[in-house]
Amino acid sequence: MPSPSFERLVRFISTSTQEIAIGQPTDKDLDVGAAVYAGKEVKLETYSGTSVLSPGTPTGKIETVGRLLSPLAESEVGTIRCIGLNYAQHAKEAKMALPDIPTVFMKPSTALADPYPAPTVIPKFTLKDDCCDYESELTIVIGQKCKDVSEEEALDYVLGYTAANDVSSRVEQFAQSQWSYSKGFDGACPIGPVLVSTALIPDPAKLKMRGLKNGKVMQDCGCDDLIFSVPKIISFLSRGTTLLPGTIILTGTPAGVGFGYDPKEYLRAGDEFAVEIQPYIGTLMTKFENQK
Repeated sequence: MPSPSFERLVRFISTSTQEIAIGQPTDKDLDVGAAVYAGKEVKLETYSGTSVLSPGTPTGKIETVGRLLSPLAESEVGTIRCIGLNYAQHAKEAKMALPDIPTVFMKPSTALADPYPAPTVIPKFTLKDDCCDYESELTIVIGQKCKDVSEEEALDYVLGYTAANDVSSRVEQFAQSQWSYSKGFDGACPIGPVLVSTALIPDPAKLKMRGLKNGKVMQDCGCDDLIFSVPKIISFLSRGTTLLPGTIILTGTPAGVGFGYDPKEYLRAGDEFAVEIQPYIGTLMTKFENQK
């Protein structure tokens, strides 16, 4: 894959035009998600393209973020691939043996959601059982069509990385052998706030991830704790299967999810959850509300 023309891209609605645009932060060190959450003005140099999949070139024009959007639109992601039980810490927490091959489940594109200030809605069926849970996850974005790729060449097909929260309904998950229903409701996959190129992240195993509920650290782990590495995941998912540009892959969550605590640390209306991946990606903030 050719070298990306960007380092960190943000998809957003501009305050001046009220239109969707993509751009790169003028402050290369800014945690975009944390800044938006704090009410700070975030300035971006816009790109000529309208999608991170084809960003074009910098225009030199500076715009201010009115609202953060997910790096990709619902129409661009197809079916969302997810890897379950992929951190050694999490397997130990769940009292489960390490898997021999990746565990795969799907979320529909309708599960995709924007970062804060857009709310994530807890659906009535999960609200009834008080079992809505969080899962901080590193997310891969595929930039080039691939099929049957080797682990050695897998990273050549990556456009970049972002953060996700694999929001889950635990009662439904534990009642079924398949997880798509319990993790596929509307808003169950917020991603963002930025897409970071492979130029900045040549080795995703060196990233550090934390999950914070209402400011309290619940998850804290290096991505080197992955059971199946990013190249392994891409190679496995591409076996006999075409991964199109825009495909997003959630790579699993470390220990510290809500059901692992006693008492349980499930999500309720008014709760805020931050997925923080450093360096470069920053903070994906999500605020929860109940389905009316």
